[in-house]
Amino acid sequence: MNFLKQLLALFVSFFGLVGLAQADVPASVTTGISDAITDVGTVGAAILGVVIAIVAFAWIRRVLK
Repeated sequence: MNFLKQLLALFVSFFGLVGLAQADVPASVTTGISDAITDVGTVGAAILGVVIAIVAFAWIRRVLK
């Protein structure tokens, strides 16, 4: 039980310190991060579309047999 309390205290202190960390970054960095988030969303949607198309094709082949 004591180990769990120590582990909980470690997590609380770690996440508390992470929440306090702030840095002043140039606007170009913020723009780059925003662009990267948009790119990741686009690539993720494309991959999801390909996976859905593959599953649909396999399902159609199985139904037609």
